[in-house]
Amino acid sequence: MENRDLVPDYQLDQVGLHHLGQVYWNRSTPELYEHAIRRYEAQIAHLGPLVVSMGQHTGRAAKDKYVVDEPNTTRDIWWGKVNVKYAEEKFNALHQRMTAYLRGKTVFVQDSYAGADTKYRQSVRVVNEYAWHNLFARNMFIQVPRDRALIKAFVPDFTVLHCPNFHADPEDDLTRSGTFVALHISKKLVLIGGTAYAGEIKKSIFTVLNFLLPAQDVLSMHCSANVSKNNPDDVAIFFGLSGTGKTTLSADPDRMLIGDDEHGWSDKGVFNFEGGCYAKVIKLSKTSEPEIYECTRRFGTILENVAMNTTLRRLDLDDASLTENTRASYPLSHVPNIVPSGSAGHPRSVIFLTADAFGVMPPIARLTEDQAMYHFISGYTAKVAGTEKGVKEPSATFSACFGAPFMVRHPFVYAQLLAKKIKEHKAACWLVNTGWSGGPYGKGSRMKIEFTRALLKAALDGSLEKVPMKPEPVFGFLVPSKCPGVPAEILDPRSTWSSPSDYDAQAKKLAVLFKENFVQFKDQSSKSVQDAGPRLG
Repeated sequence: MENRDLVPDYQLDQVGLHHLGQVYWNRSTPELYEHAIRRYEAQIAHLGPLVVSMGQHTGRAAKDKYVVDEPNTTRDIWWGKVNVKYAEEKFNALHQRMTAYLRGKTVFVQDSYAGADTKYRQSVRVVNEYAWHNLFARNMFIQVPRDRALIKAFVPDFTVLHCPNFHADPEDDLTRSGTFVALHISKKLVLIGGTAYAGEIKKSIFTVLNFLLPAQDVLSMHCSANVSKNNPDDVAIFFGLSGTGKTTLSADPDRMLIGDDEHGWSDKGVFNFEGGCYAKVIKLSKTSEPEIYECTRRFGTILENVAMNTTLRRLDLDDASLTENTRASYPLSHVPNIVPSGSAGHPRSVIFLTADAFGVMPPIARLTEDQAMYHFISGYTAKVAGTEKGVKEPSATFSACFGAPFMVRHPFVYAQLLAKKIKEHKAACWLVNTGWSGGPYGKGSRMKIEFTRALLKAALDGSLEKVPMKPEPVFGFLVPSKCPGVPAEILDPRSTWSSPSDYDAQAKKLAVLFKENFVQFKDQSSKSVQDAGPRLG
């Protein structure tokens, strides 16, 4: 029987859902486990995590994302390959068919918040076909306290309808495929169909916040964040796409985690958007990443596409047979060192993470304010295998603001906000390469995580700024000459290559790619920012 204390007064008919089957409102983690098992959606592994397989869609459907072109928002949206225009009448027709599809079906509803700062948070309602997707929403967003008055009075700012088994008709719906993630900002509605990839749920709401917050002078950021245990003023943010180490490096036993993926930077400081973490776990090391590793062995964690011995129920985190993009979704309460409020002061350190597949970038470099702007706008990294459909191996790419797929406004909106806040709060900016050294992908080797951690520790505690630095000849940023716990030869990428001339050729090649990519931003950027890019002469 439905617990009426968990059912808000504002119900589903407000988004066109009528004549549903059973509706499970705001169920707890154990209850959602039970539903997922009864419905054959998942299995339970040793020590209690829930293991799911998503079939075809093991990463984001980046080319199947649409934003409705409507009068209230069209002038503020960065239209193009990232934000593809979608006709309002097509969205309405798709919505109508989705609601018809759900008639008579069981659904799971989770009400929650996005944003730890109550001034800027959005209330979010997620409606799912699958119980485990509803648990994902419960893990990833901030839970509404189990207070009857709060639950009854809950009214969603945005609603997400997620139906993996409902597919668009490309001919009628004018979609690229049967998969779609469609956002209507004015209607405050997200439609997701044709994909079981759970990450689409949280990323759709991140996209919403990326649109709303800059209008309130709040920088929305695709970044992780932590703070020193001993110094509340020592706050650090880590920008980077999936696979660059954002989650791993922010989970530091000597620091407290604010959040692993999505934050806002207001006039009060940094605040987390989420209530959980979504970590890559392929080849996860118990030694190098102990906190995340332990989360893969906890009740309440969802493990996506992780291989498991179905007889012994033992996991094999090294097995990439389903995908390289194996994931763990778990609540922040699973992490021992967290900031319970999800908020902290202004960042003292800004870290740009890149997984350089060319093997050219140094493991760490100090950036000027102009260089920080240039590299933030450029967002150079590598797409790591499995993060998106069709990506089989790392490849060099540029993603504006280290998160272009989720940026609704023009990159300069976010870049200018970042520059303003860096200058105002005198934050130090660093570029950190977690990619390849000694050669490109396929020839060189991936940077050892213990070296990266040592470099970050020295950067965050200020000691790295006290060592001699020299400018890198092509990119111009300052590279330290030494760091405790890191071999000196590692710091100079050219010295790690067997052929210095091959390195020079590769560095020039990468510099050209930077220049070609930045042409699209040339008209909006100052000369000093343009000059902060690589030198070809």
